[in-house]
Amino acid sequence: MTATTTAAPVVHIRGLERRFTQKGVLQGIDLDIARGEFVALIGRSGSGKSTLLRAIAGLDHEAAGSGRLDVPSAISVAFQDARLLPWKQVLDNVVLGLPGVDAAARGRQALAEVELAGRERSWPYELSGGEQQRVALARALVGEPQLLLADEPFGALDALTRLRMHALLKRLSAIHRPAVLLVTHDVDEAIELADRVVVLDAGRIAADVPVRLPREGTARLAEAARIRQSLLRHLGVQTAEQQPDPAEVAPVPG
Repeated sequence: MTATTTAAPVVHIRGLERRFTQKGVLQGIDLDIARGEFVALIGRSGSGKSTLLRAIAGLDHEAAGSGRLDVPSAISVAFQDARLLPWKQVLDNVVLGLPGVDAAARGRQALAEVELAGRERSWPYELSGGEQQRVALARALVGEPQLLLADEPFGALDALTRLRMHALLKRLSAIHRPAVLLVTHDVDEAIELADRVVVLDAGRIAADVPVRLPREGTARLAEAARIRQSLLRHLGVQTAEQQPDPAEVAPVPG
């Protein structure tokens, strides 16, 4: 995906601060996200990722703070838990709250896009974890949001299902072109999906790293490895590549 740079950003944040006690959780966040741009947000536990996501979603009413926060009215949120209503069938979960006489038709189309055509009348308990997350993704996109907030939506899935969900989310993001902000603890997931990776540290943006991977081959692997090492360094993680070779370290005189 290529971010739109000429149009006004879908998300425009300046000097955003949030606190729950005297200690601030977010301390002067500046962030823009363009239409169609996919941004991944990473950081250590307690860095403020969830607080920033909740602020953008308008779900942080209990927090005090200040700053400018311009976001669209059409926002969808996808969580780690699919949060399907067990007493409603799949199609009814997808179109829940969707206005218009064509809601059911739009819901069927959304389910077809996530490869669940024919499962409209299934119950949530009849679906696997990956299928439930696909229903949640269909529900998040059926209303054509301008902004999709995703809070570790693949964290509970097995490795193979996660890879399938990565490919599906990339394809659907290219079709519907919302701005996407994905919170994840997985650096490799961030590199694979995002146009940019933003690193939060102690409530501040420590790095904003563009991701421009070659399409395939060793060049793609090498660039992904370079970005990964840079992100881990910003996260305070020392990799084997960054550690000195013991053979090259001079002995300390005793």
